Amino acid sequence: MSTPETSFRDGAAVSDRSTSADEVKTALAGLVGDITHHLQKQEERLTMLDRKHILSHSRRPALEATAQEAPHQKAFSAYLRTGEDDGLRGLSLEEKAMSTAVAGDGGYLVDPQTSESIQSVLRSAASLRQVAKVVNVEATAYDVLIDGTETGAGWASETAATVETATPTIDRISIALHELSALPKISQRLLDDSAFDIEAWLADRVAETFARSEAAAFINGDGIDKPFGLLSRPVVANDAWAWGSIGYEVTGAEGGFNGTNPGDGLINLVYGLGARYRANGTFLMNSKTAGQVRQIKDAEGRFLWTDGLTAGEPARLLGYPVLVAEDMPDMATDSFSVAFGDFNAGYTIAERPDMRILRDPFSAKPNVLFYATKRVGGDVSDFAAIKLLKFGLS
Repeated sequence: MSTPETSFRDGAAVSDRSTSADEVKTALAGLVGDITHHLQKQEERLTMLDRKHILSHSRRPALEATAQEAPHQKAFSAYLRTGEDDGLRGLSLEEKAMSTAVAGDGGYLVDPQTSESIQSVLRSAASLRQVAKVVNVEATAYDVLIDGTETGAGWASETAATVETATPTIDRISIALHELSALPKISQRLLDDSAFDIEAWLADRVAETFARSEAAAFINGDGIDKPFGLLSRPVVANDAWAWGSIGYEVTGAEGGFNGTNPGDGLINLVYGLGARYRANGTFLMNSKTAGQVRQIKDAEGRFLWTDGLTAGEPARLLGYPVLVAEDMPDMATDSFSVAFGDFNAGYTIAERPDMRILRDPFSAKPNVLFYATKRVGGDVSDFAAIKLLKFGLS
Protein backbone atom coordinates (compact mmCIF):
# COMPACT_ATOMS: atom_id res chain seq x y z
CA MET A 1 0.00 0.00 0.00
CA SER A 2 2.81 2.34 0.74
CA THR A 3 4.43 2.08 -2.68
CA PRO A 4 1.56 3.49 -4.79
CA GLU A 5 1.15 6.41 -2.38
CA THR A 6 4.80 7.25 -2.63
CA SER A 7 4.68 7.14 -6.44
CA PHE A 8 1.72 9.45 -6.46
CA ARG A 9 3.49 11.92 -4.29
CA ASP A 10 6.59 11.88 -6.53
CA GLY A 11 4.46 12.47 -9.66
CA ALA A 12 2.75 15.39 -8.03
CA ALA A 13 6.09 16.86 -7.10
CA VAL A 14 7.35 16.51 -10.69
CA SER A 15 4.20 18.14 -12.02
CA ASP A 16 4.59 21.07 -9.64
CA ARG A 17 8.21 21.61 -10.72
CA SER A 18 7.24 21.58 -14.44
CA THR A 19 4.53 24.19 -13.84
CA SER A 20 6.96 26.49 -11.99
CA ALA A 21 9.53 26.27 -14.84
CA ASP A 22 6.92 27.27 -17.45
CA GLU A 23 5.85 30.24 -15.38
CA VAL A 24 9.46 31.39 -15.03
CA LYS A 25 10.03 31.07 -18.79
CA THR A 26 6.86 33.06 -19.47
CA ALA A 27 7.86 35.74 -16.99
CA LEU A 28 11.35 35.97 -18.45
CA ALA A 29 9.98 36.22 -21.98
CA GLY A 30 7.69 39.06 -20.91
CA LEU A 31 10.54 40.84 -19.16
CA VAL A 32 12.77 40.53 -22.22
CA GLY A 33 9.95 41.88 -24.40
CA ASP A 34 9.46 44.86 -22.09
CA ILE A 35 13.18 45.60 -22.08
CA THR A 36 13.36 45.36 -25.89
CA HIS A 37 10.35 47.66 -26.24
CA HIS A 38 11.89 50.26 -23.91
CA LEU A 39 15.22 50.06 -25.74
CA GLN A 40 13.49 50.66 -29.09
CA LYS A 41 11.66 53.68 -27.66
CA GLN A 42 14.91 55.04 -26.25
CA GLU A 43 16.68 54.56 -29.59
CA GLU A 44 13.89 56.39 -31.43
CA ARG A 45 14.10 59.24 -28.92
CA LEU A 46 17.86 59.53 -29.35
CA THR A 47 17.49 59.48 -33.13
CA MET A 48 15.01 62.37 -32.98
CA LEU A 49 17.37 64.35 -30.74
CA ASP A 50 20.25 63.77 -33.17
CA ARG A 51 18.14 65.03 -36.05
CA LYS A 52 17.18 68.17 -34.15
CA HIS A 53 20.81 68.74 -33.27
CA ILE A 54 21.91 68.44 -36.90
CA LEU A 55 19.09 70.72 -38.04
CA SER A 56 19.99 73.36 -35.48
CA HIS A 57 23.60 73.31 -36.66
CA SER A 58 22.55 73.69 -40.29
CA ARG A 59 20.47 76.74 -39.41
CA ARG A 60 22.94 78.31 -37.05
CA PRO A 61 24.72 80.60 -39.60
CA ALA A 62 21.46 82.32 -40.55
CA LEU A 63 20.55 82.69 -36.88
CA GLU A 64 23.98 84.07 -36.11
CA ALA A 65 23.69 86.52 -39.02
CA THR A 66 20.32 87.67 -37.74
CA ALA A 67 21.73 88.04 -34.25
CA GLN A 68 24.55 90.17 -35.63
CA GLU A 69 22.25 92.44 -37.64
CA ALA A 70 19.58 92.87 -34.97
CA PRO A 71 21.65 94.87 -32.44
CA HIS A 72 22.48 97.60 -34.97
CA GLN A 73 18.88 98.04 -36.07
CA LYS A 74 17.58 97.89 -32.49
CA ALA A 75 20.17 100.37 -31.22
CA PHE A 76 19.55 102.71 -34.17
CA SER A 77 15.78 102.64 -33.56
CA ALA A 78 16.34 103.46 -29.88
CA TYR A 79 18.54 106.40 -30.87
CA LEU A 80 15.92 107.78 -33.26
CA ARG A 81 13.11 107.52 -30.72
CA THR A 82 14.80 108.61 -27.50
CA GLY A 83 18.28 109.85 -28.35
CA GLU A 84 19.78 107.00 -26.33
CA ASP A 85 23.07 106.21 -28.04
CA ASP A 86 24.74 103.83 -25.59
CA GLY A 87 23.82 100.87 -27.78
CA LEU A 88 25.41 102.48 -30.83
CA ARG A 89 28.56 103.39 -28.94
CA GLY A 90 28.81 99.88 -27.56
CA LEU A 91 28.63 98.45 -31.08
CA SER A 92 31.33 100.83 -32.32
CA LEU A 93 28.97 102.27 -34.91
CA GLU A 94 29.75 105.92 -34.30
CA GLU A 95 31.28 107.67 -37.28
CA LYS A 96 33.52 110.68 -36.71
CA ALA A 97 34.91 112.62 -39.63
CA MET A 98 36.92 115.80 -40.05
CA SER A 99 35.91 118.28 -42.75
CA THR A 100 37.67 121.30 -44.20
CA ALA A 101 34.91 123.71 -43.15
CA VAL A 102 34.33 122.59 -39.56
CA ALA A 103 36.73 121.49 -36.85
CA GLY A 104 34.87 118.22 -36.54
CA ASP A 105 31.46 116.75 -37.14
CA GLY A 106 29.91 113.45 -36.29
CA GLY A 107 26.92 111.22 -36.70
CA TYR A 108 25.73 107.67 -36.57
CA LEU A 109 25.66 105.30 -39.49
CA VAL A 110 22.16 104.60 -40.77
CA ASP A 111 21.31 100.94 -40.27
CA PRO A 112 21.71 98.77 -43.41
CA GLN A 113 17.97 98.18 -43.93
CA THR A 114 17.10 101.89 -43.88
CA SER A 115 20.12 102.77 -46.00
CA GLU A 116 19.17 100.20 -48.65
CA SER A 117 15.60 101.57 -48.75
CA ILE A 118 16.95 105.05 -49.46
CA GLN A 119 19.35 103.79 -52.14
CA SER A 120 16.56 101.83 -53.80
CA VAL A 121 14.45 104.99 -54.15
CA LEU A 122 17.41 106.93 -55.54
CA ARG A 123 18.09 104.24 -58.15
CA SER A 124 14.47 104.15 -59.29
CA ALA A 125 13.93 107.94 -59.39
CA ALA A 126 13.58 109.67 -62.77
CA SER A 127 17.12 110.98 -62.65
CA LEU A 128 20.35 110.85 -64.61
CA ARG A 129 21.44 108.28 -62.01
CA GLN A 130 19.43 105.65 -63.93
CA VAL A 131 21.73 105.78 -66.96
CA ALA A 132 24.96 107.32 -65.64
CA LYS A 133 27.94 105.43 -64.26
CA VAL A 134 27.77 105.22 -60.44
CA VAL A 135 30.87 104.38 -58.38
CA ASN A 136 31.38 104.04 -54.61
CA VAL A 137 34.48 105.67 -53.14
CA GLU A 138 35.93 106.20 -49.66
CA ALA A 139 37.94 109.31 -50.57
CA THR A 140 36.87 112.95 -50.94
CA ALA A 141 37.22 112.88 -54.74
CA TYR A 142 37.20 110.44 -57.63
CA ASP A 143 39.60 110.76 -60.58
CA VAL A 144 38.60 109.70 -64.08
CA LEU A 145 41.38 109.16 -66.63
CA ILE A 146 40.31 109.61 -70.25
CA ASP A 147 42.36 108.75 -73.32
CA GLY A 148 41.63 111.85 -75.37
CA THR A 149 43.34 110.63 -78.53
CA GLU A 150 43.67 107.34 -80.33
CA THR A 151 46.81 105.33 -79.63
CA GLY A 152 49.05 105.32 -82.69
CA ALA A 153 49.36 102.16 -84.75
CA GLY A 154 51.20 101.08 -87.87
CA TRP A 155 51.80 98.17 -90.19
CA ALA A 156 55.07 96.29 -89.88
CA SER A 157 56.92 94.06 -92.34
CA GLU A 158 59.67 91.54 -91.84
CA THR A 159 62.46 93.71 -93.27
CA ALA A 160 61.31 97.31 -92.79
CA ALA A 161 62.24 99.25 -89.65
CA THR A 162 59.49 99.69 -87.05
CA VAL A 163 58.13 103.23 -86.92
CA GLU A 164 57.49 104.72 -83.48
CA THR A 165 53.79 105.31 -82.93
CA ALA A 166 52.20 108.40 -81.45
CA THR A 167 51.71 108.61 -77.70
CA PRO A 168 48.10 109.02 -76.53
CA THR A 169 47.03 112.07 -74.53
CA ILE A 170 45.52 111.31 -71.13
CA ASP A 171 43.00 113.72 -69.66
CA ARG A 172 42.24 113.69 -65.95
CA ILE A 173 38.86 114.70 -64.55
CA SER A 174 38.57 114.98 -60.78
CA ILE A 175 35.04 114.62 -59.38
CA ALA A 176 34.78 116.18 -55.93
CA LEU A 177 32.28 114.79 -53.41
CA HIS A 178 29.92 117.25 -51.74
CA GLU A 179 27.71 116.86 -48.71
CA LEU A 180 24.03 116.40 -49.48
CA SER A 181 21.73 116.84 -46.49
CA ALA A 182 18.10 116.43 -45.52
CA LEU A 183 16.38 117.71 -42.37
CA PRO A 184 13.06 115.93 -41.81
CA LYS A 185 11.02 116.92 -38.74
CA ILE A 186 8.66 114.86 -36.58
CA SER A 187 6.82 115.29 -33.27
CA GLN A 188 8.05 113.58 -30.13
CA ARG A 189 4.53 112.22 -29.60
CA LEU A 190 4.81 110.13 -32.76
CA LEU A 191 8.25 108.93 -31.73
CA ASP A 192 6.80 107.75 -28.41
CA ASP A 193 4.23 105.63 -30.26
CA SER A 194 5.76 102.14 -30.46
CA ALA A 195 3.45 101.23 -33.37
CA PHE A 196 4.92 104.01 -35.53
CA ASP A 197 7.58 102.72 -37.97
CA ILE A 198 10.23 105.37 -37.51
CA GLU A 199 12.76 103.75 -39.84
CA ALA A 200 10.32 103.59 -42.77
CA TRP A 201 9.22 107.20 -42.19
CA LEU A 202 12.81 108.41 -42.08
CA ALA A 203 13.76 106.47 -45.22
CA ASP A 204 10.82 107.94 -47.16
CA ARG A 205 11.55 111.54 -46.15
CA VAL A 206 15.30 111.36 -46.68
CA ALA A 207 15.04 109.50 -49.99
CA GLU A 208 12.52 112.01 -51.35
CA THR A 209 14.73 114.98 -50.47
CA PHE A 210 17.92 113.35 -51.74
CA ALA A 211 16.28 112.27 -55.01
CA ARG A 212 15.01 115.78 -55.82
CA SER A 213 18.29 117.48 -54.94
CA GLU A 214 20.43 114.97 -56.81
CA ALA A 215 18.32 114.99 -59.95
CA ALA A 216 18.47 118.79 -60.21
CA ALA A 217 22.23 118.93 -59.56
CA PHE A 218 23.10 116.25 -62.12
CA ILE A 219 21.45 118.36 -64.83
CA ASN A 220 22.03 122.00 -63.79
CA GLY A 221 24.51 121.95 -60.88
CA ASP A 222 27.21 124.65 -60.99
CA GLY A 223 29.87 122.65 -59.16
CA ILE A 224 29.84 124.98 -56.12
CA ASP A 225 29.14 122.74 -53.11
CA LYS A 226 27.23 120.49 -55.49
CA PRO A 227 27.95 118.27 -58.53
CA PHE A 228 28.67 119.71 -61.98
CA GLY A 229 25.53 119.32 -64.04
CA LEU A 230 25.31 118.04 -67.57
CA LEU A 231 24.22 121.46 -68.89
CA SER A 232 26.76 123.47 -66.89
CA ARG A 233 29.66 122.50 -69.13
CA PRO A 234 30.63 124.61 -72.21
CA VAL A 235 28.70 123.87 -75.41
CA VAL A 236 29.75 124.35 -79.01
CA ALA A 237 28.34 123.58 -82.45
CA ASN A 238 29.06 119.96 -83.24
CA ASP A 239 30.99 120.85 -86.42
CA ALA A 240 33.48 122.76 -84.27
CA TRP A 241 33.54 120.34 -81.35
CA ALA A 242 36.69 119.98 -79.24
CA TRP A 243 37.45 118.16 -76.01
CA GLY A 244 36.23 120.03 -72.91
CA SER A 245 32.89 121.03 -74.41
CA ILE A 246 29.67 119.30 -75.46
CA GLY A 247 28.62 119.46 -79.09
CA TYR A 248 25.11 120.38 -80.20
CA GLU A 249 22.87 120.14 -83.24
CA VAL A 250 20.03 122.57 -84.00
CA THR A 251 16.32 122.12 -84.73
CA GLY A 252 16.26 124.88 -87.34
CA ALA A 253 13.47 126.80 -85.59
CA GLU A 254 13.40 129.23 -82.67
CA GLY A 255 12.03 127.54 -79.58
CA GLY A 256 10.60 124.52 -81.40
CA PHE A 257 11.01 121.93 -84.13
CA ASN A 258 11.28 122.73 -87.82
CA GLY A 259 7.77 123.02 -89.21
CA THR A 260 8.63 121.39 -92.54
CA ASN A 261 10.75 118.46 -91.34
CA PRO A 262 10.45 118.36 -87.54
CA GLY A 263 12.32 115.07 -87.19
CA ASP A 264 15.48 116.24 -88.95
CA GLY A 265 16.95 117.81 -85.81
CA LEU A 266 16.52 114.59 -83.86
CA ILE A 267 18.04 112.50 -86.65
CA ASN A 268 21.02 114.87 -86.90
CA LEU A 269 21.42 114.62 -83.12
CA VAL A 270 21.58 110.83 -83.24
CA TYR A 271 24.11 110.68 -86.08
CA GLY A 272 26.13 113.56 -84.71
CA LEU A 273 27.22 111.13 -81.99
CA GLY A 274 30.07 108.75 -82.70
CA ALA A 275 29.14 105.18 -83.60
CA ARG A 276 30.94 103.72 -80.56
CA TYR A 277 28.62 105.73 -78.27
CA ARG A 278 25.50 105.58 -80.42
CA ALA A 279 25.05 101.85 -79.78
CA ASN A 280 24.27 102.62 -76.11
CA GLY A 281 22.50 105.90 -76.75
CA THR A 282 19.58 107.25 -74.67
CA PHE A 283 17.43 110.35 -75.15
CA LEU A 284 16.98 112.70 -72.19
CA MET A 285 14.14 115.27 -71.95
CA ASN A 286 11.35 116.45 -69.66
CA SER A 287 7.64 115.64 -69.92
CA LYS A 288 6.64 118.80 -71.82
CA THR A 289 9.26 118.21 -74.48
CA ALA A 290 8.35 114.52 -74.67
CA GLY A 291 4.73 115.52 -75.30
CA GLN A 292 5.81 117.49 -78.36
CA VAL A 293 8.29 114.91 -79.61
CA ARG A 294 5.81 112.05 -79.56
CA GLN A 295 3.61 113.92 -82.06
CA ILE A 296 6.34 114.05 -84.72
CA LYS A 297 5.87 111.81 -87.78
CA ASP A 298 8.15 110.87 -90.62
CA ALA A 299 7.46 111.53 -94.30
CA GLU A 300 5.27 108.42 -94.50
CA GLY A 301 3.12 109.41 -91.54
CA ARG A 302 4.69 107.05 -88.98
CA PHE A 303 5.39 108.29 -85.47
CA LEU A 304 9.05 108.51 -84.49
CA TRP A 305 8.04 107.74 -80.89
CA THR A 306 6.97 104.24 -79.83
CA ASP A 307 5.78 103.24 -76.37
CA GLY A 308 7.26 100.27 -74.51
CA LEU A 309 5.61 96.95 -75.28
CA THR A 310 5.86 95.62 -71.71
CA ALA A 311 5.53 97.14 -68.26
CA GLY A 312 8.72 98.85 -67.14
CA GLU A 313 10.20 99.05 -70.64
CA PRO A 314 11.09 102.65 -71.62
CA ALA A 315 9.55 104.41 -74.58
CA ARG A 316 11.73 104.64 -77.68
CA LEU A 317 12.51 107.44 -80.06
CA LEU A 318 14.10 106.50 -83.40
CA GLY A 319 14.73 103.11 -81.82
CA TYR A 320 16.58 104.46 -78.75
CA PRO A 321 15.22 104.49 -75.16
CA VAL A 322 13.92 107.74 -73.65
CA LEU A 323 14.52 108.84 -70.05
CA VAL A 324 12.10 111.52 -68.91
CA ALA A 325 13.91 113.78 -66.41
CA GLU A 326 11.86 116.75 -65.25
CA ASP A 327 14.93 118.89 -64.54
CA MET A 328 15.72 119.20 -68.25
CA PRO A 329 14.65 122.67 -69.48
CA ASP A 330 11.41 123.33 -71.33
CA MET A 331 11.55 124.14 -75.03
CA ALA A 332 12.42 127.82 -75.51
CA THR A 333 14.50 129.94 -77.83
CA ASP A 334 18.08 128.58 -77.88
CA SER A 335 17.35 126.12 -75.05
CA PHE A 336 19.10 122.76 -74.82
CA SER A 337 16.02 120.72 -74.03
CA VAL A 338 17.05 117.33 -75.47
CA ALA A 339 20.24 115.38 -74.86
CA PHE A 340 21.36 112.15 -76.50
CA GLY A 341 24.33 110.01 -75.66
CA ASP A 342 25.93 107.11 -73.89
CA PHE A 343 25.54 108.51 -70.37
CA ASN A 344 27.22 105.53 -68.75
CA ALA A 345 30.40 106.63 -70.49
CA GLY A 346 29.65 110.35 -70.55
CA TYR A 347 28.61 111.14 -66.96
CA THR A 348 29.98 109.70 -63.71
CA ILE A 349 28.40 109.88 -60.26
CA ALA A 350 30.73 109.23 -57.32
CA GLU A 351 29.39 108.72 -53.81
CA ARG A 352 30.30 107.39 -50.40
CA PRO A 353 28.20 104.33 -49.54
CA ASP A 354 27.49 105.38 -45.95
CA MET A 355 24.81 107.76 -44.66
CA ARG A 356 24.83 109.42 -41.25
CA ILE A 357 22.14 110.73 -38.92
CA LEU A 358 22.28 113.34 -36.17
CA ARG A 359 19.27 113.75 -33.86
CA ASP A 360 18.39 117.30 -32.79
CA PRO A 361 15.61 117.55 -30.16
CA PHE A 362 16.34 121.19 -29.23
CA SER A 363 16.16 123.43 -32.32
CA ALA A 364 12.45 122.89 -33.09
CA LYS A 365 10.88 121.87 -29.75
CA PRO A 366 8.52 120.06 -29.22
CA ASN A 367 9.49 118.50 -32.56
CA VAL A 368 12.64 116.54 -33.29
CA LEU A 369 14.89 117.20 -36.29
CA PHE A 370 16.98 114.52 -37.98
CA TYR A 371 20.01 115.79 -39.87
CA ALA A 372 20.77 113.17 -42.54
CA THR A 373 23.89 113.51 -44.69
CA LYS A 374 25.66 111.69 -47.50
CA ARG A 375 28.49 112.64 -49.85
CA VAL A 376 28.02 112.60 -53.60
CA GLY A 377 29.56 114.22 -56.66
CA GLY A 378 29.07 114.14 -60.41
CA ASP A 379 30.53 115.50 -63.62
CA VAL A 380 30.85 114.90 -67.34
CA SER A 381 33.54 112.25 -67.74
CA ASP A 382 33.62 111.91 -71.54
CA PHE A 383 32.72 114.98 -73.59
CA ALA A 384 32.53 112.95 -76.79
CA ALA A 385 29.78 110.66 -75.43
CA ILE A 386 26.97 113.28 -75.16
CA LYS A 387 25.32 115.62 -77.66
CA LEU A 388 22.64 118.29 -77.15
CA LEU A 389 19.78 119.56 -79.30
CA LYS A 390 19.52 123.35 -79.43
CA PHE A 391 16.09 124.80 -80.17
CA GLY A 392 17.34 127.54 -82.44
CA LEU A 393 18.68 128.38 -85.88
CA SER A 394 22.39 128.14 -85.19
